[in-house]
Amino acid sequence: MTKLAIVAVGRVLPAGFDTLRAEADAEGYRFLERLSDDWPSGAMRFDRPGEALLAVRSADMLAAIGGLTSDPFVTDALRMRCFYVGAAFRRRGIGRRLATALLERARRSGRLVTCNAGIGSVPFWESLGFIADRRDGHTHVIDPARHLAA
Repeated sequence: MTKLAIVAVGRVLPAGFDTLRAEADAEGYRFLERLSDDWPSGAMRFDRPGEALLAVRSADMLAAIGGLTSDPFVTDALRMRCFYVGAAFRRRGIGRRLATALLERARRSGRLVTCNAGIGSVPFWESLGFIADRRDGHTHVIDPARHLAA
């Protein structure tokens, strides 16, 4: 497998983002489109305490992207956002590596993490230790401090 690099996204969305966004949109996922729309205005920048937006590069291609923001409904929690792995990179452990990197950041901040798992992604999130918790605008929750310490 080609060497992967997980990098923090800075002031500019990563090269290849438009291609990943178009692919997500074709699959019916609009969250990368929203990220693209909100990025220039600063409405979503993943720059508050505990937040992060990470990109996974494989050679010269953007393989995946995902982030953590403050959860709008659960005090002191973070929420997985804009998590997408390109079709050509699925089933290679890239999503797991990205999610684990984000959860490690959350663990260091001592905050719970929520996510709103789409039907097809429920097994993935649950394999990481998320448990079903359908309330407050999310479907799953994890305490990274307890899960990653085990």
